Amino acid sequence: MHLSPDDERRVRAEFDRLTNLTSAELAAWLETPQSRKVGFVRRGETESVGRQSARRILAIRATPPEDLTDADYAHMKKVIGYCRRHLAQRPWGDVTDTRWRWSLMNWGHDPLKGR
Repeated sequence: MHLSPDDERRVRAEFDRLTNLTSAELAAWLETPQSRKVGFVRRGETESVGRQSARRILAIRATPPEDLTDADYAHMKKVIGYCRRHLAQRPWGDVTDTRWRWSLMNWGHDPLKGR
């Protein structure tokens, strides 16, 4: 899946928009008990898919744009899709201490940030 330079820019812009936690915030979030409480854990693994994604997000951000691979862009698209789907499923009421928010934060997005 090789993207054109314009498509790469669009994917990166949407990825940057949706992953609104800074790298430092995301790394700190991964150290919390709430981060460990949510998400799907594949059989034979010990860490949720979302926490694995967070580590990949941190790696992508640490990579110069010209060194990003097709696999990096595929992961950015996966993050975009996940965030869009879960934002559309926002529960009613205060979401501050909800598994819904914590799961999104494992994918780099805090729905309460910037309010």
